[in-house]
Amino acid sequence: MKVAVIGTGLIGASVGLAAQRAGHDVRGWDANSDALATAAALGAVDSADSADEAAASAELVVVAVQVTMLTTAVEAALAAAQDATVTDVGSTKGVLARAVAHERFIGGHPVAGAEVRGPEGARADLFQGATWFLTPHAATDGDRYRTLHAFVGSLGAVPMAIDPAAHDRLLALVSHLPHALANLLLNQVGAAPIEGHDPLAAAGASFREMTRVAGANPRIWVDIFLENADEVRSVLAEHRRRVEQLETALGRGDAGFLARWIGESATKRQELLRDAFEDTAELFRVHVRVADRPGILAAIMQALGAERINIEDLELHHVSRERGGSLTLLIAGEEAARRAADVLATQGYDVDVAPEIPS
Repeated sequence: MKVAVIGTGLIGASVGLAAQRAGHDVRGWDANSDALATAAALGAVDSADSADEAAASAELVVVAVQVTMLTTAVEAALAAAQDATVTDVGSTKGVLARAVAHERFIGGHPVAGAEVRGPEGARADLFQGATWFLTPHAATDGDRYRTLHAFVGSLGAVPMAIDPAAHDRLLALVSHLPHALANLLLNQVGAAPIEGHDPLAAAGASFREMTRVAGANPRIWVDIFLENADEVRSVLAEHRRRVEQLETALGRGDAGFLARWIGESATKRQELLRDAFEDTAELFRVHVRVADRPGILAAIMQALGAERINIEDLELHHVSRERGGSLTLLIAGEEAARRAADVLATQGYDVDVAPEIPS
């Protein structure tokens, strides 16, 4: 597939490297000529003279610019590439989703990164096993969604559909809050010596691990914090409430609370580290009969995404406006396939499950 990457920083250049490795033909452009030259030297992209030139002949355009520039860049890509599917890699989705509701645009966000800034830190395996959120909407074309879903999978990532507003609430909790707390913790610990001792010099491995993301690129993270300010403030308020609970327990000498608190976190840590997917699982086909109405694909994808059900592939067959059509989902593992069927049946869909027959 012919792919254009607009913005060749860490994520854009890594998309280019991963796409080249998967056999795609990648052209790229960046307003920063040094970043573009570096990405080209790494073999991530073939340089174009402008964003429009990069996008003009593409089948898929990946916009990888700062979140405050996304709307303008996405609209420009849609205009320059008259038949291409356009996506982005921004860390916030709500503002962009409200601004652009084009049938050829599907928002995206790979949950991946590195401590090294810019294209110098780009890696072809950056997305291996990473969740890559997709935000289909009511106008999303089914074939374009399948194309983007397959492209994301070819980069080694796990595509997962989600509502844009839910994405921003979720990322505020699992990404933006940790970044905020890492900065707060490092600034607190490094604020002043204790009787001549530098606290940072006394810090061990646990402190270094907890603050690994502190000081991330301010050009990116100032925009992310401000773009998702309401959700970040909300999760900070909940965090403050939990800190106050801990303070109260310490003041009371409440050993029972502390034991339960630590035990709960140990259980959740195990859940975090548990393997959620077996590569060797047998494939099953989930057939869903669907009506011909706007937004049905997005609704189904988001419902399964909310249950963390990974879809290996999908096919959408349209019969007629009166009879609708069918959606076939390829899912690894019988348990996951049955769970998908139950989720959709609960929502009123007519669903069948059958093992995939190898060709």
